[in-house]
Amino acid sequence: MKKIRAAVVGYGNIGKFSVEALEAAPDFEIAGVVRRQGDKDKPAELAQYEVVDDITKLKDVDVAILAAPTRSCPEYAEKIVALGINTVDSFDIHTSILDYRTKQMENCKKAGKVSVISAGWDPGSDSIVRVLMESLAPKGLTYTNFGPGMSMGHSVCVKSKKGVKNALSVTIPLGESIHRRMVYVELEEGATLEAVTAEIKADPYFANDETHVFAVASVDDVKDMGHGVNLIRKGVSGKTQNQRFEFNMSINNPALTAQVLVNVARASMRLQPGCYTMPEIPVIDMLPASREEIIAHLV
Repeated sequence: MKKIRAAVVGYGNIGKFSVEALEAAPDFEIAGVVRRQGDKDKPAELAQYEVVDDITKLKDVDVAILAAPTRSCPEYAEKIVALGINTVDSFDIHTSILDYRTKQMENCKKAGKVSVISAGWDPGSDSIVRVLMESLAPKGLTYTNFGPGMSMGHSVCVKSKKGVKNALSVTIPLGESIHRRMVYVELEEGATLEAVTAEIKADPYFANDETHVFAVASVDDVKDMGHGVNLIRKGVSGKTQNQRFEFNMSINNPALTAQVLVNVARASMRLQPGCYTMPEIPVIDMLPASREEIIAHLV
């Protein structure tokens, strides 16, 4: 069976774990890794792979895993599908997903390719669980409680702020989908905690949550990539009330995000041209075996 050739665009936390997930997948091969610095100071673990500064320098790429900061994903996706390559990403700004999907749908239809967006664990696999829960109890309320743990999207956002050398944003669940953000920053020389705090709290990532910012000597001394989620749905099935469903997960954040990206990269090869979110994709297509094998084993 011909293997799917995947490129990893970006080599931060998600990029590194994406390479590992691809190496473990029986139906993929790595076409190469795209880094801004190309093969300069090439990491030892990438010695066997082609490392370039532009995806056009790689050959026969079927799908690109966009392991880039969230806010750059739409630009990358538009450019890469125009090259005739599928894309998958973990874009995580919930309020912008529908707009991103609408615009990228046009790009995918024009190119005859597939993009799967917002494919992490939330949004992503948790989105599938929320849809399933609501189908089981159409009337009711769903609560999504994150953490405690490191939020990659929020941490990347803080790192982009003026005066911040390094950062960690930790999400603390307060219950009923309310969260506190605990932000730890290494300040650059001359930066003040007051100015950095004001900029962080004004960003849409943090504007709607209780946020506390602390200066630390070393972010690495407090960093832990663990995270988790607790999903609860309480509602009505038909006319019967007091139905309650719960889903819990404790994870290594970037490792699970990378695994989901590889799963949807596989599924992208089985979809018609267009832009999709995870609830729109048959879950069975995210596994490497044939449908018959999966049905015999799991259904």
